[in-house]
Amino acid sequence: VAFGGIAPWETVQRYGFSLPFTFAMRDGWSVGVAPSFDWFREDGAKTGDSLVWGATFNAVKRFADGNVLGLGVGVFDRLEETSAFPFPIVNWRFSRHWRLINPIAAGPTGPAGLELDYLFDNGWSLGVGAAYRRTRFRLDEAGPTPNGIGEISGAPVFLRASNTFAGTYTVNIYAGFVAGGKLKLEDSSGNELRHEDYDLSPLVGFNVTARF
Repeated sequence: VAFGGIAPWETVQRYGFSLPFTFAMRDGWSVGVAPSFDWFREDGAKTGDSLVWGATFNAVKRFADGNVLGLGVGVFDRLEETSAFPFPIVNWRFSRHWRLINPIAAGPTGPAGLELDYLFDNGWSLGVGAAYRRTRFRLDEAGPTPNGIGEISGAPVFLRASNTFAGTYTVNIYAGFVAGGKLKLEDSSGNELRHEDYDLSPLVGFNVTARF
């Protein structure tokens, strides 16, 4: 990423943890809270100034056929700003082949998004989805904007192909683009110094998860 051809930051790290709790109620209802603590920082940034913390809260109804609908809200302190956003929670199977789900978990970078899937008889599924992501991170204290804040935002739009093998390993292949991308540079107090839109950017991804 660059402003006018000049990179305002280099390698950015994220690490943290979350402690989700769910409380079952009557008639298929449950409520949950997932507090989280994450550090978003460029190499050389102060760890103590890079903490992003907050929680998501949700209320979910599970129906007799296994379908799930709910509503959540996320509230986070994200480096000199506090943000809140609502998001739907859905895992709804319309038929043997079609379902609507959340493709990612809601958290400090944004809501969970939506994905429409088609399930093939051979075990493969093909989905199209979108979400909105906004990532803020503390900058190197010795960099061009000492202890400043960088931000990257945009809407990933993607196709996903998945299959589970031996009932244990799930392969996910992604391809798509990021729309509405924006870069922002702020000083250490969160005052905007510069922002710039960027063109559609391609994205590809591949991962394997295991369930034992």
